[in-house]
Amino acid sequence: MAGKSLNKKNLEALGAEVLAELLMDAVKGDAARQRRVRMALSSEQSPKEAAADIRKRMAQIRRAKSWISMRGQHMLAKELNGLIDVILNRVASEDVGLGFDLLWSLLQLAPDIHARTDDSNGTIGDVMDAVMNAIQALAPRLDRNAEQLADQVFEALQDNGYGEFDGAIPALSQALGDQGLTALRVRAEIAMDAPVTLDETEYFGVLMSAERRLEMAKDSQNRTLRMILSDIADAQGDVDAWLSQYSAQQLTYHTIAPDAARRLLTAGRAEDALRIMDTCIASEKDKDRTFDTPEVDSARFACLEALGDEDSLRSAMWSRFETTLCAETLRRYLSRLPDFDDDEALLNARTHVRTHPDLLQVLIFCMSWPDARLAADVILSRYAELDGNTYELLTPTSEFLKAEHPLAATLALRSMITFSLQNNRAKRYRHAARHLASCAQADMAIADYGAFQSHDAFFNDLRRKHPRKHAFWDKVEQQGRI
Repeated sequence: MAGKSLNKKNLEALGAEVLAELLMDAVKGDAARQRRVRMALSSEQSPKEAAADIRKRMAQIRRAKSWISMRGQHMLAKELNGLIDVILNRVASEDVGLGFDLLWSLLQLAPDIHARTDDSNGTIGDVMDAVMNAIQALAPRLDRNAEQLADQVFEALQDNGYGEFDGAIPALSQALGDQGLTALRVRAEIAMDAPVTLDETEYFGVLMSAERRLEMAKDSQNRTLRMILSDIADAQGDVDAWLSQYSAQQLTYHTIAPDAARRLLTAGRAEDALRIMDTCIASEKDKDRTFDTPEVDSARFACLEALGDEDSLRSAMWSRFETTLCAETLRRYLSRLPDFDDDEALLNARTHVRTHPDLLQVLIFCMSWPDARLAADVILSRYAELDGNTYELLTPTSEFLKAEHPLAATLALRSMITFSLQNNRAKRYRHAARHLASCAQADMAIADYGAFQSHDAFFNDLRRKHPRKHAFWDKVEQQGRI
């Protein structure tokens, strides 16, 4: 007789006693599973009993010194997320203050954990973000002395090496209230004016003068204090206080100006916001930067829209599209045009795309829009410009085109094959052989190669030019007959 399926319904039918025995067998010798079961049992206890178990586990984590492997890191993250759930749903549901204290203690575990594991994938950082989100959820119900809470937050932010307390002020703004935020601001302003001590310079080593160490320590301290003052200004809705943390020069930086403009727009000061963005853009042009700054353009668009300057907004959007071939900007531009005008504008846009000097940007636009026919036409007319080294783009482009435009897809593949062989990129030979096999498959769907070599001619040309690339030809044979 076939056994019953292993599912929740059939397990429930076994009864509590049988399930308890099975669970005890399952967790025997597995400390991680035992802890999960204990946490589940804690959820049935009183808040104080559950909190005692949680504190005991946090103490164990704090005392541990061994390195945490990647697998162990994921297991720990899962356990910590389980603790957050118990704190929120069992402890804090009846005792908000106790729940807050436990979550704060969890954040204080971050330095010890980070010191014992490689968190380059952000697993532990994500857990600490979840803790701060839980604190923010509790904040409206938290009843604490505002000035004492401000002191607690201030001290935590002074020793915040892994950024675990970065969001403390926004998360606790409701609990701090105006009184706590003001007390926090006063502490930060006093600290800003106070000199640093020699003890506070130890982090910067001994290979530089004491004066230089003091200078660096003060700069580091002030960065933290400015962050505190900025968060307080946001919490109090004081945009001028936020702006005062930056010099006039700093407010022209593309990394700062958009944030300033968004805050001014929220405060209903669109003209001031636009002035900052125009100054920023003029400054960036003077620096002759070559990289795209979409956040700058987006903020300027928002300013023009808030001011109702439709003509300038459309002109700015078209200018950004002409320069960057940003598909999203073109969509926004077309959506603001009257009926039927958008059809003509789209034709003009496609004409501009065809002749844009940056072929990579052209193909990125075609993929983003998406417009397979335009991508195929561009590849056929500008094949000589293809850079076979840009495999990150040409590989998906060939996939994008192969169904309806097999010749263009083949040309994209050929450019990568040719580049790999001409430049002796042996590590890419496996991919080049696979691309050659794809060209053979596409050959059956191509009725006319026009001015381009047929597949057989291209294949024979490779044989003639690269007869000694044995590593490549071996992989071609492994792909099957071409």
